[in-house]
Amino acid sequence: MISLLTGKVVELEFPRAVIDVNGVGYEVFIPMSTYDSLPHNGQVSLKILTVVREDAITLYGFATKEEKSLFLLLNTVSGIGPKLSLNILSALPVSHICTLIAESNIVALSKINGLGKKTAERLSVELREKVGNIYISGEEPVASLNLESKLSKDAEDAISALSTLGYKDTVARKAVVKVMTKMDESEQVVENLIRKSLQLLNS
Repeated sequence: MISLLTGKVVELEFPRAVIDVNGVGYEVFIPMSTYDSLPHNGQVSLKILTVVREDAITLYGFATKEEKSLFLLLNTVSGIGPKLSLNILSALPVSHICTLIAESNIVALSKINGLGKKTAERLSVELREKVGNIYISGEEPVASLNLESKLSKDAEDAISALSTLGYKDTVARKAVVKVMTKMDESEQVVENLIRKSLQLLNS
């Protein structure tokens, strides 16, 4: 199976690219995030997933290991195939998708093209405990966001205060959870959580 292609981009038209590797052109289907990172007529190295079916062999390419890991996870969910997985990866950055899944944000997930409410619910149920295995460079594991049911009243009040200041709920929740991991339990009062979260968000 092909797992990596390194060569020159000779055709690039979303959602596909043709990579020339030593005179052989490989057609690769890619998400928008990978498309945006590819140079026209430049050298690239893509992580590849090869899907073999009775009537076709299809290559899917990704600029990062996180994109490929999430694509593989998405394809384990009933009703989500490679085409829909590409749509999902093309809609938002990997970290955002993982956050929505971990937090069971069905409303936001349902807005992704081709992903209805029932499929979004199934996606969240089956993957919310698994997306934490995907580490985004420079970020904490997204599984740490899946603490909504365990947060204290002070933490929820801090998130509400940050939302009032104009921060999106997901951003505020992530900041509060992150600062909580670096504080003693006795320090996790609403005033401290707000102050530390603002310092993090403005750093």
